[in-house]
Amino acid sequence: MDRALRQFLAIAEAGSITAAARVLNVTQPTLTVNMQKLEKEVGLPLLRRTSEGVRLTPYGESLCENVRMMQRIYDNALISLREQRERSEEGIALACGDTWWTLFIHDVVKAYRIDHPTAPVRVNVADQIQCMEQLLSGDISLFVSFRFDGLRATAGAQFIPLSQSPPGYFVRPDHPLLGVPRNRSEIFSYPRAFPATPENRYRAFINEAERLETIASAFVASRFAFASNSLTACIDYVRDSDAVLHFTKLMSAEIGRRGLLEVEQAEPPVARTMGIYLLADRAGDAKIADLVDRIKLAARSVLPKLAPVSNSA
Repeated sequence: MDRALRQFLAIAEAGSITAAARVLNVTQPTLTVNMQKLEKEVGLPLLRRTSEGVRLTPYGESLCENVRMMQRIYDNALISLREQRERSEEGIALACGDTWWTLFIHDVVKAYRIDHPTAPVRVNVADQIQCMEQLLSGDISLFVSFRFDGLRATAGAQFIPLSQSPPGYFVRPDHPLLGVPRNRSEIFSYPRAFPATPENRYRAFINEAERLETIASAFVASRFAFASNSLTACIDYVRDSDAVLHFTKLMSAEIGRRGLLEVEQAEPPVARTMGIYLLADRAGDAKIADLVDRIKLAARSVLPKLAPVSNSA
């Protein structure tokens, strides 16, 4: 908005040129000259001096009312532009599985919304394969998942490890495996339920020569009974059968709340590494780097400390 009009509005609100000059951080003579120029420009007297300061003439009151309206329109326009800029510059898009959303990604999004209340946030809850496809197609900036064993270098994805996820095995409350510690051969003798769907598309990302274990090979080697991309569906199936839900121990409390019990393991569990995938050529992007830092901070509060372990199972 025009500077002279802003100064006129400041005088009207302050009640004197001296007070307005202090607010505007200009000299009183400068303000007086500018008001004289404004009156000359509109061709009407706007201010009259009194012993108590300055008062608006009827013309000044009319102009003041319109200037206030102009100021509100101008301020609203600036707010709208700032929000538009934030929406375009600060919005984020990421993906993860149900586990990581439940454990800490939800907190990341909540904190981000506080810092950027108008920025759009898109979170795709998907399996590992879908997350990688969305990353490579540019639909998301990053995703959180288990590490792809033997990922092809040509995929262009960079992995940042966050923690290890030990395997857990969950059954219905009256299952025969409960009561005493069980070794893996005993657990694996029962049908398995997996909260993931094996898909041939997985192999598009994998170097078979370097692969340690994939979702597909895990299904082939097991007494596979049930698979779904829904953890709830898997739990419902296990509750009504002898099947064992194979999932991360990190979700033990949540799965327990849904009615399953964890089988005590007689052997030390072999953990899988989980972390953040992003495109290597975008690792230096300031917005993505900020999001990575937020995820690291949130993960530290709920996940086991990262330590070098084997990823084979």
